[in-house]
Amino acid sequence: MPTPSSISNPAPITNGSESSSALERSDAFKVAHNLGSSFLYAGQGIYYALRTQRNFRIHAVASILVISLGVVLKLSNVHIAVLGLTCGAVMALELINTALEAVVDLTVKQTYHELAKIAKDCAAAAVFVAALTAILVGVCLIAPPLLEVLAAYFSN
Repeated sequence: MPTPSSISNPAPITNGSESSSALERSDAFKVAHNLGSSFLYAGQGIYYALRTQRNFRIHAVASILVISLGVVLKLSNVHIAVLGLTCGAVMALELINTALEAVVDLTVKQTYHELAKIAKDCAAAAVFVAALTAILVGVCLIAPPLLEVLAAYFSN
């Protein structure tokens, strides 16, 4: 099973001429044969993103704050669920963006290619659109009860 260190130091990609034992040793070619392994690999992806992706960390902190504020303001379960789904969508898209960037970088091999730029820009734009949508949802759901609490606090 891969370890967190195997993510930070991935095995080199082979061109097919290497022996099959080299491929067997590479974590990149392992398949999750059980549910525990699937969760481990997913956890390693989240760990990698938290460790290396500034924007993913920002989205994670913002998600925790927004959902916590929703709980403190006693929003309905449906509103908390909508906030959770919206935050989860942004974070999922950020993970997909990270994966796409890694694959594009692997494929292009440090040379400029217009299609690689388009792929990266569009993936980043998808995260941006989702983040703007999340802000809109958050403002619509949190602003009214927050303004009520602040009005009550300052009127006393």
